[in-house]
Amino acid sequence: MNPKNKKVTIYSTSTCPYCVLAKDFFTSNDVKYDDKNVSFDRRAGQEMIAKSGQMGVPVIDIDGEIVVGFRPDVFQELLAK
Repeated sequence: MNPKNKKVTIYSTSTCPYCVLAKDFFTSNDVKYDDKNVSFDRRAGQEMIAKSGQMGVPVIDIDGEIVVGFRPDVFQELLAK
C-alpha cells in the first residue's frame, strides 16, 4: 500500500462500532484520515448522503471512491491503486 497520496474521509458517529473498526484499520496502516462525525455535523451528514446515497455509517471516501460499511478488503484495494 502507498497510503501517503490518498485522501481519506470517514463519515461516522460516536456510537458506531464499525466506524471504530474502520478508523482503527486506517490508523494501523498509517493512513491519515479526516473524521466527520455526522451526529454533530449536519453539513457532513448531508455531504455523506449526497456522496453515497446512504444514511448509515460508516461511509468512507478514498480519493473519491465511496465504500459503505467496514470493508477492509476494499480499503486495501483502493489504497493500493
